[in-house]
Amino acid sequence: MIRAQPDHPQTLGADLRALRKARGLTLAQLAETLGRSVGWLSQVERDLSEPAISDLRQIATCLDVPLSLLFGHASAPAAEQGFIVRAGARRPMGSGAEGLVEELLSPDLTDDFEVIHSTFRPGARMQTATCRPTQELGYLVAGRLELEIGGRAFSLGTGDSFRIRGEAFRWANPHDEPAVAIWVIAPPVY
Repeated sequence: MIRAQPDHPQTLGADLRALRKARGLTLAQLAETLGRSVGWLSQVERDLSEPAISDLRQIATCLDVPLSLLFGHASAPAAEQGFIVRAGARRPMGSGAEGLVEELLSPDLTDDFEVIHSTFRPGARMQTATCRPTQELGYLVAGRLELEIGGRAFSLGTGDSFRIRGEAFRWANPHDEPAVAIWVIAPPVY
């Protein structure tokens, strides 16, 4: 049996540290924004202190991630943490308000990239284009999707893939069937 390596833990602290660094923030900068001490934040990132739910809400807001992303760290057996994500144990991401349901396929956010499972409901549409400082690659597993990248429109079908390199983009699923895509995003943004 393969054992998890202690230097690659799947923890809340490790994810917070990865998200903070991906946004170019120092401990001092984030601590100041939170109105907390650097020592407190350092202890949270090292899993020596557990933040209250109100702290997690504030951290999620500061790091621009959904609160749901900061939960679900203990769902895998200890031997699988940091290596395996079971289908029924994926961490949900986002609110699903625009008709997009996302789940984290990566075991945690400590890598240089993240992998996301995205389901675009029929009739769903991203209202406002977004631009993020990332490189992204997507693969459409099922359905059809309309994608605008840097002002250019594309129609994608099952088996098609796409790349976004920091350009503004938005998506729409005007079709009657859900569309499912796998996205690889570097650096992690969630």
